[in-house]
Amino acid sequence: MQAASRESYAAVADRLNAYAASASVEELAQAAGDILDVAALLGREPGLRRALADINRTAEERSALLTGLLTGKVSAGALDLLGQLAAGHWSTPLDLVSAGERLGAEALLASAERGGNLAEVEDELFRFGQVAAGDRGLAGAVSDSTAPVARKAALVRELLDGKAAPVTVRLAELAVAGFEGRGFTHSVTRLVELAAERREQTVAYVTVAIPLDVQQEQRLVAELSRQYGRQITAKVSVEPKVLGGISVQVGHDLWDGTVARRLADSRNALAGRK
Repeated sequence: MQAASRESYAAVADRLNAYAASASVEELAQAAGDILDVAALLGREPGLRRALADINRTAEERSALLTGLLTGKVSAGALDLLGQLAAGHWSTPLDLVSAGERLGAEALLASAERGGNLAEVEDELFRFGQVAAGDRGLAGAVSDSTAPVARKAALVRELLDGKAAPVTVRLAELAVAGFEGRGFTHSVTRLVELAAERREQTVAYVTVAIPLDVQQEQRLVAELSRQYGRQITAKVSVEPKVLGGISVQVGHDLWDGTVARRLADSRNALAGRK
């Protein structure tokens, strides 16, 4: 998003946070579902999204246009938030669609936060991404851009219903649909990081050859939190192919101390001497 779109989204995010402070879990979940449905509608209807992003219309006119279409069809909470969304200044019509998707995802996360299981949802979504990455057939199925979204969503429900929180299942459906235009893997990563941000934490992606024990993970998190000056949550992947050592990525920062990386560096150095 460009600056104008980011500012508009920040305003509607503040509105969501104010609403979430008093809304129930059920009200937030209903609002999230309504917002995501409207975001999907905007994705399908280029004429409508262009009209709602038209800078020649005033904010009040854009808001009235959308709320007029939706009154009586969505919850009161969703209607208020979508009215604020339409009143924003969006750099492109597609920014409006992405903002709607993110707002719906944030409302889902707010419902999990209100229900006291946001950390659980974050971990479940990360583990689902890891399971998919580790199974070639499943990875192909959820990442196939030519497959109908409904079919991929049905696969997610079959895999996760009864095994993960309802919010996790809905977020996984967003991931296979391509959250904010991303592929499956990047969609999962983005949603996990949004969950962590809501808990005021930053994600560290840790790769090791064998699992860390509880004390090792706690020491690692404490050291990373000290270095970055903010709370860190570790998402650990076990990949025997790294052979040993540890790789840690926080944002754009990557420390790769794995044996596989050192061997690769040694091979490259030897090849350079020939």
